[in-house]
Amino acid sequence: MTYEFAGKVALVTGAGSGIGRATAEAFAASEASVIVSDVSEDGGKQTVERIEKAGGKAHFVRCDVARAEEVDALIRMALNQYGQLDFAHNNAGISSPAADEWDEDVWNRAVSINLTGVMHCMRAEAEAMLKNGGGAIVNTASIAGISGNASQPAYVATKHGVIGLTRHGALKWAKQNIRVNAVCPGVIETAMTEAVAKNPQYRAAMESMTPLGRMGQPEEIANAVLWLCSDQASFVTGHPLVVDGGATVD
Repeated sequence: MTYEFAGKVALVTGAGSGIGRATAEAFAASEASVIVSDVSEDGGKQTVERIEKAGGKAHFVRCDVARAEEVDALIRMALNQYGQLDFAHNNAGISSPAADEWDEDVWNRAVSINLTGVMHCMRAEAEAMLKNGGGAIVNTASIAGISGNASQPAYVATKHGVIGLTRHGALKWAKQNIRVNAVCPGVIETAMTEAVAKNPQYRAAMESMTPLGRMGQPEEIANAVLWLCSDQASFVTGHPLVVDGGATVD
């Protein structure tokens, strides 16, 4: 589904592949101008090429969301390039290896990207959105932020934290017409799951995790993000929207 986002500007972090790329392409298909951001220059530029080939408008900016100065520069570029920021999908994030679950370096890296990075982005994006009367922010959390799991404490903790930041932002900026929500994907077929999914046994195990009996696709998460940014979700804020094929149904 496409929306009428002509004249709007959307920023997507972690847009070099997977969910971020699908969301950037969906925004562009809905006629928004898209700022594609990622630490991977190759991936980010490929996303821009795909968007432009399809007739959309996009611009790539490399950004490490764990670094506040790079996030600030990203937002300045967006305003210099387009004069406004209407939507933001804070999708940049990493997984954490279960084998090193108590490693302090693993913990610190996950926190710096998955949680502190979202904080940097929300702060800078909200400042920009306030200049043009509001906007919508969507953070990528996870079903691990809803129910947790027995491994990956850094990933689980940071995704719980993203939902907490989302609720904080929703309350902080509600009167300034900025809505803040989160999307909580289940098992999605992306680069993060590709290596495991190549093994038929492991793929079957992942597919069995959902009542729908399959892995989700990045475009299905993108659909949720665009809906949360659209006027159709105008009364939705502070909500962690679970898109998991029923995996967390009690």
